[in-house]
Amino acid sequence: MKDIPELFGSMVFNDKVMEARLPAEVYKALKSTIAEGRPLQLDIANVVAAAMRDWAIEMGATHYTHWFQPLNGITAEKHDSFISPDGECGVIMEFSGKALVKGESDASSFPSGGLRTTFEARGYTAWDPTSYTFIKDDTLCIPTAYCSYGGAALDKKTPLLRSMEAVEKQAMRVMKLFGSDCRRVQTSVGAEQEYFLVDRDVYEKRPDLIFCGRTLVGAKPNKGQEMDDHYYGAINPRVSRFMKELDEELWRLGVLAKTEHKEVAPAQHELAPIYATTNIATDHNQLIMEFLKRIADRHGMVCLLHEKPFAGVNGSGKHNNWSIGTDLGENLLSPGDTPSQNARFMLFLTAMIRAVDKHQDMLRISTVSAGNDHRLGGSEAPPTVISIFLGEQLTGVIDAIIADKSYHEKKRKSLEIGASVLPKFKQDSTDRNRTSPFAFTGNKFEFRMPGSAVSIAGINTVLNTIFAESLCEFADRLENAADFGTELNALIREQLTEHRRIIFDGNNYSAEWGEEAVRRGLLDLRSTVDALKYYDSDENVAMFERFGVMNRAEMHARREIHFENYAKIINIEALTLLDMLKREIIPSAIRFEDRLAETGLRKNEFLGRDCAATERKLLEKVSGIVEVLSDCTDELEAKLAQTRELSGTEAVAGRFHDSVLPAMEKVRRAADELETIVDKRFWPYPTYSEILYSIK
Repeated sequence: MKDIPELFGSMVFNDKVMEARLPAEVYKALKSTIAEGRPLQLDIANVVAAAMRDWAIEMGATHYTHWFQPLNGITAEKHDSFISPDGECGVIMEFSGKALVKGESDASSFPSGGLRTTFEARGYTAWDPTSYTFIKDDTLCIPTAYCSYGGAALDKKTPLLRSMEAVEKQAMRVMKLFGSDCRRVQTSVGAEQEYFLVDRDVYEKRPDLIFCGRTLVGAKPNKGQEMDDHYYGAINPRVSRFMKELDEELWRLGVLAKTEHKEVAPAQHELAPIYATTNIATDHNQLIMEFLKRIADRHGMVCLLHEKPFAGVNGSGKHNNWSIGTDLGENLLSPGDTPSQNARFMLFLTAMIRAVDKHQDMLRISTVSAGNDHRLGGSEAPPTVISIFLGEQLTGVIDAIIADKSYHEKKRKSLEIGASVLPKFKQDSTDRNRTSPFAFTGNKFEFRMPGSAVSIAGINTVLNTIFAESLCEFADRLENAADFGTELNALIREQLTEHRRIIFDGNNYSAEWGEEAVRRGLLDLRSTVDALKYYDSDENVAMFERFGVMNRAEMHARREIHFENYAKIINIEALTLLDMLKREIIPSAIRFEDRLAETGLRKNEFLGRDCAATERKLLEKVSGIVEVLSDCTDELEAKLAQTRELSGTEAVAGRFHDSVLPAMEKVRRAADELETIVDKRFWPYPTYSEILYSIK
């Protein structure tokens, strides 16, 4: 067995390595620079770069790259070797401080949403020293921000770092009011990652999985997840070997991979890490997604990160567990034993309640994607209406505050489990609401709406910023209060009264809640297209600009990129579906019809009488479905062509949503019905039963 403590972080130029390899004064200066958010001096950067180069070469690295996260949601790398000519027909290994802190990349082929013109190709990367460098594929990877020639953020990390600074600044104002000695306040995140594993041989026979990441046709299998026998079940040996290698690779990179298990749907699994500072957690989640695919391939499998690769069973989400704490080890969302008496906790809780209610649109927008639209609202994914679950105790506290009454806390009772050999233990103050989009779970908020394939950078940029706005409003008022305690109580009561509508502890799937949400005036932005219309509203732009997270141009660019990406995804899906229909599914069905007709004729001829009623009945049924499918295919093709007549990203995305997607659903219904009756030998693609149970 490997020495895991020795293995962990072995490919990371972390604090321990820096302290051992850097001169004491350089190490101290670097740490001070990071803590205070100041630019790194070139003389310090040169020493750090030399130590980093020597360590990387010792670890087998030959190249370095600025590792960044452009607006396509994945990571990007441009590798440069350490070699430089020595002037004597040889080479030396060089890496300067300038090369460490700044790089240049061609930005012309990355999405920009209009932040730069086509001929403005220059893009710059800047080292994020708060996120450790690491070695991957014999390459030193330097986490960086990415911006245009004019300084606009062309990536997902830059706004995230800005939002972290914004929330820290406002939280420190609040902490000062409470007399705290803390010097730092940081948000932290633990992002649970769900995914599917399928056999590579089966995957390669499905063009829709290859090009779209999800199945565009596929009849319901005889057995799905209805027996509840997959969740937390014994892990398949082949999958177990995959998970073991995945853990080791991630541990080498300092990723705190902790929990792994089977999820609800057949072939579905989950990996959950331990919390990390938000920008590091974001980097780690990008690595997790990359290595899920990489390690699966080594084991003859394919990892599907699409939010809804299979209809009729659970989709995959990415539960974003968000918290905030100080450098003194305090979790500012920890209520303690008596939350009704914990004024600081109540203020931070109230800040988030206000933030979520006031900015339902931005929170929903942070989760948009064509894939997530298929997932939200069913099979354990939360609905599209934003609400907060607090549980009986905290909701009782809030209602007592609103009513200006004393709250009598219920004594936590021991939970009887009904077997004498098992111990008694204290009952939690609240159950977990699996249907809630945004749930308080003891000392953190679990945001369950994000999809499995997205970067968590955008999600946490929004969470940080809307929370910072609430804290800023509160601090402005409390700093000028004549009596802090009186004003604090009044502030909390007023804000909870105003935003009580966002709190809901019941079943978010119920029809009654949908009706109640409308009465409360809550938004229900059911699709990506519906939500994105709110993105760069004047109110949202004002908030992001106020805290220096994004300006109007950067927000408009992201809105445009989202609309464009949505349309492109559905266009690819529609083209793939048409190809499958015209070249495989319909011709295969016709061959089956031909076989039925031939069999019936031969049967009648051989027996000398009409005895092919079964063949005739089946042929009529198949023929009728094929005719419907053919008409639906023509309709889909026509509606897809109509999208090319439009201009403007919003208009095009709207047409794909309103016209192309419904046409694709009509095609699917006919194709799936056909799949259930066509001879298996004629059906061109592996079925759901074959895919979902392909891992042996």
